[in-house]
Amino acid sequence: MTSTTRLLIAEDQAMMRGALAMLLDLEDDLQVVAEVGSGDQILPTAVRVEPDVALLDIELPGGNGLDAAAVLRDRLPGCAVVIVTTFGRPGYLRRALEAGARGFLVKDGPVEGLADAIRRVLAGEVVIDPALAAEALSAGPNPLTGREQDVLAAAHDGATVADIAGRLHLSQQTVRNYLSSSIGKTGTRNRIEAARAARDHGWL
Repeated sequence: MTSTTRLLIAEDQAMMRGALAMLLDLEDDLQVVAEVGSGDQILPTAVRVEPDVALLDIELPGGNGLDAAAVLRDRLPGCAVVIVTTFGRPGYLRRALEAGARGFLVKDGPVEGLADAIRRVLAGEVVIDPALAAEALSAGPNPLTGREQDVLAAAHDGATVADIAGRLHLSQQTVRNYLSSSIGKTGTRNRIEAARAARDHGWL
């Protein structure tokens, strides 16, 4: 008798989450045992139901799937993480792999492909969307330092230098230096464009 693989799905769009659960439950060897709609529900739910595989979206209310992947790796090493996202960005792929994810797929693929990816991950493979893998290799590593990422993340909503300095407990001149460096590295004209470019690449 074939054993059943227990799945947890983290997806904030209820319709997408329900459809995905329904389609995966049609597979004889897969069973969705939990569905959550926010990042802060992932760990407590996973601890309670002990899934074999967690399918995580990246951008969730209450925390993101990349951070959750790292926590699951440490707290539930027997649970394999597969990122399933709309945002196929090279930087996100790198961060997902660093967080211990075993798969990275974009949502526009067929559900049969996702079911197959789950089986391959359980067999010990790392499964990555081929087009995204090629794009990530050509994009190169994230050029921003950790502090530059912090400053750009704080700048994305149009915050002033003084606001950013206050949030991050830095001097205004230090913030200007980080912003200038980030603008140069992203090839943009100002901090708003730099923050947008960094997000588009998945660096923030």
